[in-house]
Amino acid sequence: MRSYLLRRLPSALLVLFAASFLIFTILRLVPGDPATSLAGPDASPATVAAIRDRLGLDAPLLSQYAHWIGSLLTGDLGPSYAIGGEVSDLIGDGLGATTELTLAALLFVVVLGTAFGILGATSRSRWIRSAIRVTTTAALAVPPFVSGVLLVVLFAVALGVLPPGGRVAFLDAPDLAAQYLLLPALCLALPSAAVLGRYLKDGIERALAEDYIRTATAAGVAPRRLLWRHALPNALPPVVTLLGMQTGHLLGGAVLVEAIFAWPGLGQLAEQGLQRRDYPVVQDLLLLLVAVFVVVQLLTDLVYAWLDPRIRWE
Repeated sequence: MRSYLLRRLPSALLVLFAASFLIFTILRLVPGDPATSLAGPDASPATVAAIRDRLGLDAPLLSQYAHWIGSLLTGDLGPSYAIGGEVSDLIGDGLGATTELTLAALLFVVVLGTAFGILGATSRSRWIRSAIRVTTTAALAVPPFVSGVLLVVLFAVALGVLPPGGRVAFLDAPDLAAQYLLLPALCLALPSAAVLGRYLKDGIERALAEDYIRTATAAGVAPRRLLWRHALPNALPPVVTLLGMQTGHLLGGAVLVEAIFAWPGLGQLAEQGLQRRDYPVVQDLLLLLVAVFVVVQLLTDLVYAWLDPRIRWE
């Protein structure tokens, strides 16, 4: 397993390097100048030039890129251009809220996806299978900004059982925090849970169609034992890979969901940074999301290799 990890690390580092260069370059191609935004519409060219010199924006792009990478390697992210404060503090404040939302959504994905997959593959009731099929299709077809509004209208406005938005820290009031977390986590999780459920359903059905399953069934082995001891473990490896990919989608989708439910996470920070052309905040935040996605994929591959030793041998 260690040698397999060492073989995967160079490609992960290469992805991070390429992502850092693309993020840096694309941000500079976006129309707008941070110095002009900071100086205001009535500022003189001399004032704008002075701000550009103070921020280091008049240096060659490669020098700016090298300075940014050096700052990342030393852990000194520097100050924000427009939002104010240190970039590390800004990201740290929003990272906890986004991590909380993503982990809660991931829990929903695992629970709902597993239920959809197992019931869809093993239930003898045509109504249950049809209900699962309709639910997963709707979850995939309806975008989060629509499902989020529907959830708010149903549970916050019509029924009045859950708050429509905002966040309360778990350490302050766990029961109240769970109420604020439920709707955005469910909204974020629904599409990924539908994808996971469909993949798991197909995997279980293929496993149950194998010859050894039919032989064990003819020998009198209980269906529940066949499912949990044989069919489900054989269906898991591709589902684990899919779950890792969906975790990355959850991180990306959290930006939109946070805007819908006024969740004070990295999504709101990214929106503020883009509106104000705050290069340090946006580029550090985007690279952090890429790094998290790369780490999740690496861990997913390790779990896949642990479940299927043939991957390690190859």
